[in-house]
Amino acid sequence: MKFLHTMVRVTSVDDSLDFYCNKLGMVEVTRNDYPEGRFTLIFLAAPEDADRARDERAPMLELTFNWDPESYDEGRNFGHLAFVVDDIYATCEKLMAAGVTINRPPRDGRMAFVRSPDNISIELLQKGEALPKAEPWASMPNTGKW
Repeated sequence: MKFLHTMVRVTSVDDSLDFYCNKLGMVEVTRNDYPEGRFTLIFLAAPEDADRARDERAPMLELTFNWDPESYDEGRNFGHLAFVVDDIYATCEKLMAAGVTINRPPRDGRMAFVRSPDNISIELLQKGEALPKAEPWASMPNTGKW
């Protein structure tokens, strides 16, 4: 497993980039708009990590800007921690066997979400290409919030 990024939701791209980049000194690594989902993702890294972060070899901070205004109360602005794993199915199976609820199963062979004991959302991503869809994951419904 490898730590990838931490995601926080932001209400203003300009204010957030001013804080994280201009004031804190982070560097913008990538930015992508997703019109169909109505959001923008901006990945930042520490200056010393910027080149390695472009190849997912250093941890990053993911800023998520939802185009439709939303109030982020109760810590909703903090999104999740993300880890890449060698085999998402084996990882989820191991977690389930240990009593962990798979909140968002890896139906697509690529992504799953679980929660820590303190309700921190954890994203698990398949290393490399998505695995072929497989049961029981492909038909497993979401459980709770993720």
